[in-house]
Amino acid sequence: MFRQEPSKTAFKNSIDREFVLIPTGSFMMGTSIGDSNERPLHEVKFSRPFYLQKTEVSQGEWKKVMEDDPPSSGKCGDNCPVSNVSWDDAKEFIKRLNAMEGTDKYRLPSDAEWEYACRAGTTAEYSFGDDASNLGKYAWYGDNSKGSVHPVATKKPNAWGLYDMHGNVWEWVEDDYHRGYEGAPADGRAWVDNPRRTYRVVRGKAFDDDAHWYTSSVRGNQLPTRPSAGFRVAKSVGNGP
Repeated sequence: MFRQEPSKTAFKNSIDREFVLIPTGSFMMGTSIGDSNERPLHEVKFSRPFYLQKTEVSQGEWKKVMEDDPPSSGKCGDNCPVSNVSWDDAKEFIKRLNAMEGTDKYRLPSDAEWEYACRAGTTAEYSFGDDASNLGKYAWYGDNSKGSVHPVATKKPNAWGLYDMHGNVWEWVEDDYHRGYEGAPADGRAWVDNPRRTYRVVRGKAFDDDAHWYTSSVRGNQLPTRPSAGFRVAKSVGNGP
């Protein structure tokens, strides 16, 4: 069984993927001026830290865990993110990764965890400030991607050491999609209905849009069966999120 020191602020797992410890704290999630999909602005508090993968799951990583090529992710190479997997595919990947390491702690991040980690302590429109002209230093997007996905971690990370939180590929999170945040959990948990809703939340945008769409609060939705996004893995600390 793979084991890792629980007090570490960063670690590599059994397939050499790096994770950073996201600290406890609180932040204002969403926006007061943007799309109703991202409103209302509301406070979320985290009483437990959690680990988050530094990069989007790569094609090489997928092959190690799934022992197969990723679905329709193109010919970008093993260091490029998977970009056309479904939410169901992402959950299967995490199930197998947990089995490989004899744990049940790996999971998708929640919507709130993803934005908290993206912002990395900032309150601006982007994780690096309000000036959209700096986006190209941190993200692959419409003006610099040449219409294609790019290898992970080739742009600057945010202040918490996370790469590609803006752009490159959309990222699945755990949550059911709700139109806005009225009634959302205030403790960072995933917002999951019973029975589950039709759509799931995706985060971060992809490589093919204008700069003003790549804010820390931007979110979208897709059917969980549709192969349309990538993802990064979270890992619970202690008894969970």
